[in-house]
Amino acid sequence: MHKILVVDDDNDMCLLLNRFLTRNGYVVASAGSGHAAIEWMKKNKPDLVLCDFRLDDMTGVQLLGKIKESHPEASVIIITGYSDVKDAVEVMKLGAYDYVTKPLFPEEILLTIKKALSEETRSSVTPKAAQNGTRSTPGNTAVRTTTAYNNQYIIGDSPEFLEIIRQIDLVAPTNFSVIIYGESGSGKEAIAQQIHQKSKRAGKPFVAIDCGALSKELAGSELFGHEKGAFTGAISQKIGSLEVANDGTIFLDEIGNLSYDVQVSLLRTVQERKIRRVGGIKDIDLDVRIIIASNENLWDAARAGKFREDLYHRFNEFSIQVPSLRERKQDIMLFARHFLKLTNTELGKNVKGFTKEVEDILNNYIWYGNLRELKNVIKRATLLADGDVIEVKCLPFEINNFFKLQFDSPATTQVADKTDTAVNGGLDIPFENKLKSANLDAEYDVILDALKQSNFNKSKAAKLLNIDRKTLYNKMRQFKEFNLD
Repeated sequence: MHKILVVDDDNDMCLLLNRFLTRNGYVVASAGSGHAAIEWMKKNKPDLVLCDFRLDDMTGVQLLGKIKESHPEASVIIITGYSDVKDAVEVMKLGAYDYVTKPLFPEEILLTIKKALSEETRSSVTPKAAQNGTRSTPGNTAVRTTTAYNNQYIIGDSPEFLEIIRQIDLVAPTNFSVIIYGESGSGKEAIAQQIHQKSKRAGKPFVAIDCGALSKELAGSELFGHEKGAFTGAISQKIGSLEVANDGTIFLDEIGNLSYDVQVSLLRTVQERKIRRVGGIKDIDLDVRIIIASNENLWDAARAGKFREDLYHRFNEFSIQVPSLRERKQDIMLFARHFLKLTNTELGKNVKGFTKEVEDILNNYIWYGNLRELKNVIKRATLLADGDVIEVKCLPFEINNFFKLQFDSPATTQVADKTDTAVNGGLDIPFENKLKSANLDAEYDVILDALKQSNFNKSKAAKLLNIDRKTLYNKMRQFKEFNLD
């Protein structure tokens, strides 16, 4: 049985979690302070630590560091209030597996704990890292290292998907660098994994790095490693991700986020197949395949001076364009059933399928987050399902509300009134309603133009419109006739 340590200065929270987790088959101990937790861990070995971010005697950062020093194999989940989310993300970069926000929901915290304790998560130390006496950090949101193959996103029978498989089969046996273009959540990392799996490097390390999650100050250290004393806080030698991936494949997601200085160092690595740790004086030979990904056109970024052109040409030996989920709609239910099967296994449930109404909703919804969003929706719906099929009530609010707004909102009525005006000559429509419809029509055109200019990237479109992403979504949901296909 797994042993869990709960660290919180709120006695009621400790008691609540202790009872709940004990009922679910775990051995649970509690500590009311960071120092009490440290003392407990001197005599005991936890599999997982649930730790409040703000303790009376130390911060979650300090306790996390001590846990990783004494029990590096233990997973750590941070409990935080909403206002502490940014701090919690920083803690995850230091090795925490995940964070959960208060108030805690029993099903969600239990699912997170099960995932953290799963064999797949706990065995994600690379063979090379183990040989070097170092370890990877499974909870690090920026870096993921594995020799296993994750094919959750590699299914489908649409023409677009079959073309991607053809391209993967062509490039995988080579040693070409590959650029993968696609929106966030469209499965770029899964495609990179399959290229690795079908190459001669299969079975060797596959290291995935989210460049957007690396701070400017630490990006060089994360990629190339550093020597002890190279900078303030470098208390020991660190093996960089490129060195960990040696003989295997490294996947650099959202590479356009890397700073100019790091791009210069990366260019040298690509050209000479050598790296030098930060603060080091010795070159290290490197044999690694590099696959990169971006949701923006890197050639356009290079011409705009935001990405080194020489680095772009080094990487651009082969490119793959991953279509969004709205461009491969015939694959939606294939993915939905696939994610349902995976979630049934994870949760120990036996949900067999979807109602016809749910299938219609899934097929017609505009999946802003692509496959990642669909996967999360299916996981949540499976968790909530109390029968053998997923019903509409199991779907999240934003999806049901999307269709409700399409058919029931005043904005939709006004757009419909505008159409009726064209048919009836406007005789029955008050002048002020005509004006509102005209304003809505103009707003629709501006939003659509911004989406086209940004290649339907919502974050970029929001920036063009000088509004936040959430506001853009809300405005898009106002229009019955809004179609992004």
